[in-house]
Parts: sequence; structure tokens; C-alpha cells
Amino acid sequence: MSPVALPSTTAAVLHGPRDMRITERTLWPPSQGQVQVQVVSTGLCGSDLHYYMQGRNGDFAVRAPLVLGHEAAGIITAIGPGVSNFSIGQRVAIEAGINCRACGFCDKGRYNLCKGMRFCSSASIYPHVDGTLQTRMNHPAHVLHPLPDSCTFEQAALAEPLSVLIHASRRCKLAPSQSVFVFGVGAIGLLACALAKHTGASRVVAADINPQRLEWAKKNGFADEVYCLPTPSPAHSSHSTSPSAPTAPSIPKTNGMANGTTASKPAPTPAPSQPTMHSEDSLRKAKEGAMTCLAAFDAKDGFDVVFECTGAETAIQMSVFVATTGGRVMLIGMGTRSALMPLSTAALREIDIMGSFRYANTYPEALHLLASGSLPTVSRLVTHRFGLSETKKAFETLARGVDDKGALVLKVMVGADSS
Repeated sequence: MSPVALPSTTAAVLHGPRDMRITERTLWPPSQGQVQVQVVSTGLCGSDLHYYMQGRNGDFAVRAPLVLGHEAAGIITAIGPGVSNFSIGQRVAIEAGINCRACGFCDKGRYNLCKGMRFCSSASIYPHVDGTLQTRMNHPAHVLHPLPDSCTFEQAALAEPLSVLIHASRRCKLAPSQSVFVFGVGAIGLLACALAKHTGASRVVAADINPQRLEWAKKNGFADEVYCLPTPSPAHSSHSTSPSAPTAPSIPKTNGMANGTTASKPAPTPAPSQPTMHSEDSLRKAKEGAMTCLAAFDAKDGFDVVFECTGAETAIQMSVFVATTGGRVMLIGMGTRSALMPLSTAALREIDIMGSFRYANTYPEALHLLASGSLPTVSRLVTHRFGLSETKKAFETLARGVDDKGALVLKVMVGADSS
């Protein structure tokens, strides 16, 4: 009997830091509950960039060749057994998180916290689950979403980062007439601005250390006013990360113990005065910086909602000080593993500090907002486009932050190569 020839898919596969290879792989038929999707557009994310540049994203190191990409949309090309609610040729957005659908979190609708979550393009579990930087892929039908007729593939790819903000805004009960402060004007921060404006915020302001991005945010209608923060000094930045470009923290080599210590001898105990001095100095500088921001915006009483979209310790600290009494701080950025916080200030002023992780049950709303034109500025986020064979160049361009002509790079889209 002659073997059956299976089709192939072309994938951009990460083998190590900055080692991206275009590879042909066997494309298997979709299994029970899956459909096969021809990927049309994939947006590159900050976490993808961490994996590309460093081979890891925080605690999660790439342990086997991995296909990156999780902001995507495409066309269904095959349907597996047990799937009856989709048809071949249908356009869909790909939700990258595959939850177990059986645990308590999934039952409660908080499936983003599912302990059995398998997230495409993440090295958080092993074996890894490949992402969307490939021509075709199989994906569970229950995490695919039909596109409205007026929604483009690029808009649908933006549904993933927009979902992050929809989830965060639900958690902090973002409401009309609130004043909103956004730290960081990367793609996530800009989407925070756009969603706040759509919700009816009375005022939306943004701060960053990148003047070019701030100018772009104001010029394109994302923020009413902007403020350029001073670049952290080398001494201070050793404890924190730049608000506009957080980097994944380095992970010390250990014997596998979770707390990062070694078995040979205990870690040396620092002099008692050192952490105290650093703590007081760090929080003092954060408060001074926050007061300067509030003065620049003529907002001495602070802002109702603060979206912290950088993960930088300095910005996290400042968030508490720029929030109004009784306000809310929503932590979205993930650049710093741990941060010193002015908790007494937050407690005495009844400031709610909230975390937000990915999203749950947000894609229908995100796709509606994008397709209806309710967020007219969002399409401007896509500044650069590349074919799949140019994936390495796409990542290098994103890493630089400006292209060869000096133009600002915000959201990079990777699509199928033209014939």
C-alpha cells in the first residue's frame, strides 16, 4: 500500500534567541472538535518579541522549537469530527487560549485563570502549543469566533489585544465621565486610551518616556494630553524597567528550586539599612514624579482610573500617587516580576489596586467594536506589514521601534506571502 501524501504548512519557527527559521511541516487533518484555519493576519505582540529576542518571556523559557503569534484571524479550510457550527470558507478570529472547560474557573466563566490553560505561542507549558505564524493550523472550534461582515482580518487580529483592555475595563468598572490616566503608549496603552474614550471618559491623558510615541498618541486622537517622563537614571533603572520598553527580567541559574536559591549555601543577608534606604528613596522619587505629572495635567486631585500598561516598577509606584482618593489602579503591564508598592498610601486613600490577566468572554464585544467603527482610531495602530517569509525582519523592525526611514513602529502585522 502506498503511503498517503499529507499537505504541508509553512511556519516561522523560533529555535532560540533571534533564530527564526521558515520551515515546512506536515499538516494533519483536524481532529475531534477542531477546525483547520488558513491564517491571513497575525499581529506581533510584546510577549512574542520577548521570546524572539531572549528565548524566554519572564519565567517561561523556550524548550523546543516554537511557532510564535497569537493575535490572528483567518479562513476555515477544513472541519473535524463533531463540529457543526462552522463552515468551510467562513472567516474567523482565533482566540489563542485553549481552556480545559472542566475546572471551577471555567465553570464560573473565568477561564483565563484555568490551571489547564494551553496558550498558543507560550512556553508556559511543555510540550509548547504552536502559535499562528504559519499558513494553516488546526484549532479547537470552541475558541474560534465568526467575523462580522464588515470586519477585516487585520481588525480581527486586533481583537486579541483589545480583549485585554475590555477585560481590564470590566474589572475596574470603567464608566462614563471618569478621568483616565494611562502609563505607556505602546499598543496596549493606546488601546486603553481608545477604549476609555469610547466609554465616555471625561478626560484621557497618557505618560511615557518616548516623546515620539506620545506625539503620535495625541496627534492621532488617542489621548487628550500627554506628558513625557524623564528617563530613569542608571542607578534607579537597575531596580526597574523603562516605562515605554519593559524587558523580561533575568532569571538566575539555580538547581531548580522555585525560590531561585541554591542548595550549597544560603544567600547572603543584606545589611538592614540597604533595603530600607532604597525603599524610601524609590517611593519618594515615584511620588515626586507623580506630583510633577499631576501638575503638568493641572489635576491636583488625581485621576479616577489609572491603567498601568508598562510593567515598570517606577510606573507601578507612580500609579498609586496619580490616582484620586477612592480611585482604581489597574495593573496590566507584566515587565517586572516584583515591585515595591506604596501600600500604606493606597490603604489610607482607599485606592483599589487590581490585577488583570489576559481576558475571558471578550471576543464578541471586541469584534463588534472593531467592525462597527466605534473605535475609529484603532486601525491606525497597524504601521507595518510583512509576509510570512519576512517574519525575522518583522521582529527586528518591531524591536528597533522605528523602521529604516525613521518612522514609528507600533503594531506589526504578518500575513501570507503574496503569490
